[in-house]
Amino acid sequence: MARRARALAARAASVLTTRRHVLPPAVDRALDAAKWARAPWTTDPEGVPTLVSPRSGEPARVLVGPANFAGQGLAWATALDRAGVPAVAWAFTADPTFRYGADHVAPLGAVHRASRAYQQRVFDAVASTVEAVVIEAGRPLFGRLHGFDPVAEAHALRARGVRVALLWHGTDVRVPSAHAATHPDSPFRPGPDGDPRTRALESVALRNRRRAAGFDGPVLVSTPDLLPGWPGAVWCPVVVDAAAWASDAPVLERAAPLVVFAPSNPVLKGADRVGRALAPLVLDGVIQRRVVAGVPADEVRALYRGADVVLDQFRLGIYGVAACEAMAAGRLVVSHVDAQVRDEVRAATGRELPVVEATGDTLGVTLRAAFDARDAARAIAAQGPALVAELHDGRRSAEVLRRVLLDG
Repeated sequence: MARRARALAARAASVLTTRRHVLPPAVDRALDAAKWARAPWTTDPEGVPTLVSPRSGEPARVLVGPANFAGQGLAWATALDRAGVPAVAWAFTADPTFRYGADHVAPLGAVHRASRAYQQRVFDAVASTVEAVVIEAGRPLFGRLHGFDPVAEAHALRARGVRVALLWHGTDVRVPSAHAATHPDSPFRPGPDGDPRTRALESVALRNRRRAAGFDGPVLVSTPDLLPGWPGAVWCPVVVDAAAWASDAPVLERAAPLVVFAPSNPVLKGADRVGRALAPLVLDGVIQRRVVAGVPADEVRALYRGADVVLDQFRLGIYGVAACEAMAAGRLVVSHVDAQVRDEVRAATGRELPVVEATGDTLGVTLRAAFDARDAARAIAAQGPALVAELHDGRRSAEVLRRVLLDG
């Protein structure tokens, strides 16, 4: 009997929260009061997310959210704090483990199902507190208040005197069909090794681009491969904690070097190609191999810091957080990176990107060549920490955000 009562109560709660638009205002407010009073992810008595930087204790001038992919929203907010600009990062997620922390983390469903009255309170708090907002990945900050449309949110915030930038990470605006047309190894090409999410990603990217066409404010991208497809966009580099990844372990001194591959997404990273390339090298005793997936970040860090070679990705033509972490560790990074991306790095820093170029088809040959010329390979690996320090330790990103959002 008790089990049935609990089931009926859960069903009733589900119906109420998904159909709140038809409830009387008093009932809607009562649901808010009950929910937000016990919400562990908020600090404000009315459930409004914090708008005070926990690092400086100062009211935030900039809000970044709500995607926080790979923890980058928090990394950018932290970089701004270090540059003297108080900032906060929000993250709304469907992942109950909240893998990447932020200054305010909330379940996506709870945020989107909240009443308009609550969402209006959050909007008013943001509009009256911060000077600027970075809306990530085409995801709304205020749920249905503006029709789940981040560009409509941007217009509403700008009407209140808040500066707004849209920031794109990659899959949110990278059109799979366009990528497949220009990249022979694209994971978005038809076939058994293609990304099963291709159609969904195409729909999302096209929708985001249609919406963003109505936005005339600044646009930021986290990876430089997105720049050609978005004239006028500004590169805001990804950020890594270089000190946490630094390693003094020697590189390429083992007779059989340790090659590590830890793909966050095996299809996008080209795990099938890596497997085919490494198998003969293992069989011949040329390398030791560690391939891991779905392991805690601390385990990946330990693997990278002790590796000789770190493999990143072989299908997209980009470099991102994982490659930066491996470069910060001073490892030899091998990956497929487009010439356009390498040109952007050179233009920004005057340095060559210290990532050895290889495709899935050439990976085996490339590794053998690196082992035959170890001094040259070590020299490339040794350039990694300096590149990360110049471009990816947060200073460059904070400079970009300050210039785009606050200066002028």
